[in-house]
Parts: sequence; structure tokens; C-alpha cells
Amino acid sequence: MSTKEKVLEEVLVEDSVSDINEIVLYNDEVNTFDHVIETLIRVCSHTAEQAEQCSIIVHYKGKCTVKTGEYNDLKPQCTQLLEAGLSAEIV
Repeated sequence: MSTKEKVLEEVLVEDSVSDINEIVLYNDEVNTFDHVIETLIRVCSHTAEQAEQCSIIVHYKGKCTVKTGEYNDLKPQCTQLLEAGLSAEIV
């Protein structure tokens, strides 16, 4: 096994045991852009530009990852998004 193959194997193993999860926000026909943007700024600590970009991606693509991290850190944020009437889940 070459050094390059060994390094690649180590990276793949590390990725597979990673504790990183994502909050995925889904499009709906209910919430306004402003509400989504304000909620992402408040709940996920997005900048106005990040929140606006995510809301546009959600609108056109149907979903967007809005936050990554450990499950226990994401859970309360996802709950707040849901309580605000947004459609989101941790994956």
C-alpha cells in the first residue's frame, strides 16, 4: 500500500466516525423570506447575508443545510426552528 493510499484510507475512516450532523431546512409554501431570514439570524447566528443566501437556496432547491455540528448542539436550534414554524430536521 502506498503512502497516498494509506492517508486516504485514514481520512475515510475518520470521516465515517465523525460526530458531525447537519440541520437541513426545507422549503414550504407558508413562511415569508423575511421570517426565514430573521429566524436563521436569531437561532443559527447567521449573518444577514448567510440567512438570505440560505433562504434563496431553500426556495429554489427545496432544502439547504443551515448549520453543522454535534447532535447535542444542534438539537435545541432545530427545535427553535420548528417552533418558529419552519420545516427542519437533523441528519
